[in-house]
Amino acid sequence: MLDDLKYIHERDAQDALGIAEKQWQQLEHAFTVQIKPENISNIVFAGMGGSALGALISQSWPMYKVPFEICRNYQIPAYVGRDTLFVASSYSGNTEETLSALEAAEAKQAQIVVIASGGRLRAIAEEKGYPFELLPEAGQPRFAALYGLKALVTILESAGLVEVDKAEKKLKDAAKFLKVHTANWTPIVPAKNNLAKQVALECMGKSPVIYAGPRLFPAAYKWKISFNENAKNVAWCNAYPEFNHNEM
Repeated sequence: MLDDLKYIHERDAQDALGIAEKQWQQLEHAFTVQIKPENISNIVFAGMGGSALGALISQSWPMYKVPFEICRNYQIPAYVGRDTLFVASSYSGNTEETLSALEAAEAKQAQIVVIASGGRLRAIAEEKGYPFELLPEAGQPRFAALYGLKALVTILESAGLVEVDKAEKKLKDAAKFLKVHTANWTPIVPAKNNLAKQVALECMGKSPVIYAGPRLFPAAYKWKISFNENAKNVAWCNAYPEFNHNEM
């Protein structure tokens, strides 16, 4: 079944597999926004679902020199203020929770940056002169995770807030690695030589549970939501060492 290209095309009319195959290209995309915020003591990233994936990854790498929190809510943390760099991110630009959080951050006079592909967020950024990074078309927010990561790292590295040196360049270099090492996972590679197809066959009829350590937890979470949204299947994830104190 997984080696039948006609069957795959019928089931994948929107070419999700083609988008996945080209994920490495997102790390080569050149984002240009440079910022020089003043007296930043913390970073708050507002985003929901797939729009928060890049931020989640960035907490594992390249990490930040000041406290960094992801806000998946209508409300924002009470500590947000003038010394907060507030990043509002929504792939569509119309996510109601993120728009609400942005309004609250404005009321607290936070320093604001916007990441979106358009929508209301883009309009607000252009109207109020906020630094704005435009996300290219990727089909669905979850398919734009590496765009989101590259945009966020580019912005925050320009602000001197990234822990790893030359992080943006290292992301671009990583694109070459991904291109080479994912070539054997594409639809045209037979299942006997294709690890992705082998994993898919093993997972059929099951509810996957994915565990990882702190550094790789964003990957575990991405697997979970891919099962949820792409395969329409229930899945769970958790991280070590907390897993040892609960499920174990």
